[in-house]
Amino acid sequence: MKGGFLLRGLDRGGLIFLAIVLGVGILVPALNLLVPPGNPFHVPGYAVSLVGKYLCFALLALSIDLVWGYCGILSLGHGAFFALGGYAMGMYLMRQIGARGVYANPELPDFMVFLNWKELPWYWYGFDQFWFAAIMVIAVPGALAFLLGWFAFRSRVTGVYLSIITQAMTFALLLAFFRNDMGFGGNNGLTDFKDILGYPVQAAGTRATLFFASALALALGFLLCRAIIRSKLGKVLIAIRDAESRTRFLGYRVEHYKLFVFTLSACMAGVAGALYVPQVGIINPSEFSPAQSIEMVIWVAVGGRGTLIGPVIGAILVNFGKTYFTAAIPDFWLFALGGLFIAVTLFLPKGIVGAVTDWTKRYRKTPSRPDPVAPKPAE
Repeated sequence: MKGGFLLRGLDRGGLIFLAIVLGVGILVPALNLLVPPGNPFHVPGYAVSLVGKYLCFALLALSIDLVWGYCGILSLGHGAFFALGGYAMGMYLMRQIGARGVYANPELPDFMVFLNWKELPWYWYGFDQFWFAAIMVIAVPGALAFLLGWFAFRSRVTGVYLSIITQAMTFALLLAFFRNDMGFGGNNGLTDFKDILGYPVQAAGTRATLFFASALALALGFLLCRAIIRSKLGKVLIAIRDAESRTRFLGYRVEHYKLFVFTLSACMAGVAGALYVPQVGIINPSEFSPAQSIEMVIWVAVGGRGTLIGPVIGAILVNFGKTYFTAAIPDFWLFALGGLFIAVTLFLPKGIVGAVTDWTKRYRKTPSRPDPVAPKPAE
């Protein structure tokens, strides 16, 4: 297979996108570590963490676009997959604290000591090893998506009904993780992380490495999604999106295709959550909020679903606006977000990238006017 599966169908636009993502992943940490603070080109540490968070959100938006933009599955539960991946990484980070916690217990996290837990719950076993946590980051969201999809898709639950089911799942997990007896920190969640792979989480070098890892994960996620949609599998997914009944009548097992892409998308969301947690320093049940999942769908709609690059742009732009406006006009940010979604729905139904693509095609199809020919002089 020439060029490998991941490089299948990679055009000039995809190459430019990858170059920008990897360039940012290298340039921003370099400007933070190598340029002195007084220099105008220096990138402060808080900006590294902030943009790293945006890159994690971009990977999350990419995973939503894979199922919504190319398979027609509007999931309002990807916040749950994102949070589960984050909790898996947070559990590893909590186990690395050891006796350096407030209560100096080498085995139990501080919140368990405070709640008079006597021993570590069985589902925390293994999280003192990074390789085990890395597996759980992918396996737990993937397993939940597989189980949910197995029952929903075999029952031919589609459209708004599937969206409601995914949102109900997210809300149920929100209520469960709020409980102290669940063993995940309750309302406060998991925080006060110290080390990751033996390196201080707050160190500039660690933050730079996490930033580059987020950029690399986004680039690999883009390559994977691009390869899928350019393959025969991708053509079937698009057929399911546009005419599911007709695709089923042609002999395709539609539920198998939907189950595969839904599970893969959940795994990608889990990876995004795992990279997000050490950069922001906390994970709590608010990440399960249904409003969070709805906001994620808005990122994709603003950028342009079914484009891959659009959701990345939408996630970065919306979250940058959120960062700015929550500081400038905190009381009106939600109104601004709602107005943005309404404006995009009315004036840019295909999102930013979709609108730009349509304008470009329309411009190229416009025939150029011939140059006026001067009349010949009379003989």
